[in-house]
Amino acid sequence: MTAATTAQTALRRWGTDLWWVVAATLACYGLSIYFELTEFFFGKLAKYERWQIDELPLTVTVLAVGLAWYSFRRGREARVELHRREQAEARIADLLAHNRELSRQLINVQESERLALARELHDELGQGCSAIRVETAFIRHCTAAHHADAMRAAARADDAAQGLYQLVRGMLRRLRPANLDSLGLVAALQELCESWEERSGIDCAFHHTGLSDSLGDATDIAVYRVTQEALTNVMRHARASSVRVMLSHVVGTGTGAPGVRLSIQDDGQGMDTAASTRGLGLLGASERAAGLGGELQVESTPGHGVQVSLYIPLSAPMSGAIPADAIQLPEATSGLGLHAPRRA
Repeated sequence: MTAATTAQTALRRWGTDLWWVVAATLACYGLSIYFELTEFFFGKLAKYERWQIDELPLTVTVLAVGLAWYSFRRGREARVELHRREQAEARIADLLAHNRELSRQLINVQESERLALARELHDELGQGCSAIRVETAFIRHCTAAHHADAMRAAARADDAAQGLYQLVRGMLRRLRPANLDSLGLVAALQELCESWEERSGIDCAFHHTGLSDSLGDATDIAVYRVTQEALTNVMRHARASSVRVMLSHVVGTGTGAPGVRLSIQDDGQGMDTAASTRGLGLLGASERAAGLGGELQVESTPGHGVQVSLYIPLSAPMSGAIPADAIQLPEATSGLGLHAPRRA
């Protein structure tokens, strides 16, 4: 039985009881008039005047009124508490529905990502390995008279190996941003903004103030992923001409804890936040922020762009960073070396 049904049942029961009280009161009043009960009782109690028993009816009346007032106050408090419980149950139901939807979408995304990785491993990696095997087999059977053909086969094998390296590197970037370990948070965000600007053709300015290169592994990943998701949404939906990414340190004041604040502001078409629903990316970003004790806010009005703001307190100890050599690849051959990003 839900809280609303319980409340309706209680109200009906209280209404029935109230009607019985009114009916009993009217019946008592009619009988008192008919039998003149007051005169009868006062006559009977007059001989007990020395013990003041004749004052009991008024005292009992005052007691009854007091009990009625007490019951009224407790009933009002019970209704207020019941309303609060209904609100809490509704909030819990919304949270449960939100968690179920988030879990369902996360499972779908996980399976989609696994399927995409499996296809890439089967198609790209498998074909690349087969191509290298074919070229190396051709080289083994070449004689000295076919030196030029062997060199061309070696070049093709080298190209296939380079392609495999790029494929594995791209997969690792999707699984974890390696630049966080090799460059630090600030430089990784700078590189992300510059590479995104090249792909999208949208101006992207990155600014940072008062921050070290690392805020802890969990915070670094949260800030990076939220920035990544916000820029992806700008490229897909915003129709913007410029984006401003701002990362700053927030100094604690009073009882507030120090923290880090990330802001991504675009000048696109905006949206109606009341009518729109958050996609999985922003839902995941909200969960990341909540897991670190922070919050994520999306502010926008149609025609005035969107601002995504992330705040994470830094008072709680963060988990240790994953070692950089755990996911880095060896240096590629000539032409595929990593280049340090341009710093602001």
